[in-house]
Amino acid sequence: MTDPTSPGARAPRRADALMDDAYDAYGTAGADDFDGEQLEREDRASLRRVAGLSTELSDVSEVEYRKVRLEQVVLVGIWTSGTAEEADRSLAELAALCETAGAVVLDGVVQRRSKPDPSTYIGSGKADELRELVESTGADTVVCDGELSPGQLIHLEEVVKVKVVDRTALILDIFAQHAKSREGKAQVALAQMEYMLPRLRGWGQSMSRQAGGSGGGGGMATRGPGETKIETDRRQIHERMAKLRKEIVQLKTGRDIKREERRRRHVPSVAIAGYTNAGKSSLLNRLTGAGVLVENALFATLDTTVRRAETPGGRTYTLADTVGFVRHLPHHLVEAFKSTMEEVADADLVLHVVDGSHPDPEVQLESVRTVLREVGAEAATELVVVNKADAADPEVLARLIEAEPGAAVVSARTGQGVDELLALVESRLPHPPVEVEALVPYTEGGLVSRAYTEGEVLSTEHTPDGTLLHARVGPDLAAELRPHLRT
Repeated sequence: MTDPTSPGARAPRRADALMDDAYDAYGTAGADDFDGEQLEREDRASLRRVAGLSTELSDVSEVEYRKVRLEQVVLVGIWTSGTAEEADRSLAELAALCETAGAVVLDGVVQRRSKPDPSTYIGSGKADELRELVESTGADTVVCDGELSPGQLIHLEEVVKVKVVDRTALILDIFAQHAKSREGKAQVALAQMEYMLPRLRGWGQSMSRQAGGSGGGGGMATRGPGETKIETDRRQIHERMAKLRKEIVQLKTGRDIKREERRRRHVPSVAIAGYTNAGKSSLLNRLTGAGVLVENALFATLDTTVRRAETPGGRTYTLADTVGFVRHLPHHLVEAFKSTMEEVADADLVLHVVDGSHPDPEVQLESVRTVLREVGAEAATELVVVNKADAADPEVLARLIEAEPGAAVVSARTGQGVDELLALVESRLPHPPVEVEALVPYTEGGLVSRAYTEGEVLSTEHTPDGTLLHARVGPDLAAELRPHLRT
């Protein structure tokens, strides 16, 4: 068998040749017959250049990113299943993540493999080709579209001679930059330490023993086996993680108290969830005028924002904006942010926002639902909201509406469909359990006010003796209204 890396082997073909072959096969066999597996063996194993990924700018200001200069990166992904277009979209999303992190994407390649190489992620021969690409572009970092094992990171770095970062580390880095609240920073730090712990490594002096050995160089109370620098680092990380978990629990208690108070007052809760950059914060601002940061960047929102809102009928509810999700969201992040995601799990209604302008919104929907299942929020009532309708392909919109009956189609930017969405929210909110009809004296007008904020007022009538109130309310308010009930 000919070694594909030997001088006599046929050179790997670039993306244009491979895509031409693919489209020729598509045109000959028909859309239903082409399965994306008809390339030659050498072509399937080669690195395929992905066009349109470069984010290099002519005028880029300095940014703070890991306390180093703006990084120039090359992307590499493994195409294990699905179509070539899906593989390209995955790498395009990785490019957007890199740009959000403050890096400049110089190039990107995808390799067709049945599974990642256990040693170098892409195989030794392709790692050599990747090194040549890194040298030709002048990149100082390689970003891989997957989570690499510690061994894969070490071996790939040895070949390409530059820093290697995987998808998980990249997302953690973005979260570290965007976290603003004390709880958000603690959650990100915990996730980073969970990720770093198995990847600690040291060389030379950093592996030496600390104040140990029978020679007793440190004097009394220092003799013994000692511990290496890496063991010291691990111990310190474990201690720091324990403190962070305790801090997160304490901060969670404050949110739990506020949530319990809303429950006691029977204020319905609505949570906005969805893929990152789907327009969740824009929708929150459109519905409540909250003034939350809106940015065309992935994970612009990390800290949960809860705002008061009203239905068209005047019923009060809370609306919570939550962190965005992404494909293959790192497990460490899901665990660290589980307490924050309880806003979704405990909500009476979840507005699942999906980007209607995305070419493959179904993948986004499934990715979000996967994470919701992980945090125990799959039982919540879900209302799919297709956002960015003003920029969406009509065929994609029609496909989504057919796949998601009852979905709302809106544009948070223009306000299209927002009134219809508010009516749907009002119809989906749970109704207070007790229906009352009471004549409330004007001296106790606070009860009527509470009926508006805590319940659902069906009608009111002002009479000489007081306000005739017909409403659905919670048990607590119903008990206070009992002396005024009409018999």
